[in-house]
Amino acid sequence: MKAHRATGHVPENLAKIFAEATKCVAVQCWNATGAMFRLCVDMTTEPLLPEAETEGLNSHTRRNLGPRVEWLFKNGKLPAELFALSDCIREDGNDAAHRGALGKEDAEDLLDFTVALLERMFTEPERLKLARQRRQERKKPSG
Repeated sequence: MKAHRATGHVPENLAKIFAEATKCVAVQCWNATGAMFRLCVDMTTEPLLPEAETEGLNSHTRRNLGPRVEWLFKNGKLPAELFALSDCIREDGNDAAHRGALGKEDAEDLLDFTVALLERMFTEPERLKLARQRRQERKKPSG
């Protein structure tokens, strides 16, 4: 399976996990898919938390993906447009990891959320930065 466009400009460790998850999709291993996408989101969101003591951010929230994602949305650390899809991480990711009850549609929801998250967090900002750099280079006076 070729690399998914969401992995453009994504840190290598996350790109590898995402690639493994998409391989699981290709061979219809839905629970493995769910576990790997959940891991990818977990590792993507952990660094978004402030290191300092913060009101409403306790060890349970830091440690557990569901409460962490909820806190990140509530505090504007994740794009609000992704909120509607975020339930799939908590519900479907947990079902995959703890119950082994994931189906194709659930795995596809996890794929959609993970792609959107990676694009928003890594791919889009880097593409915009590179576009600004190209524009600045073109606008430099020749001399």
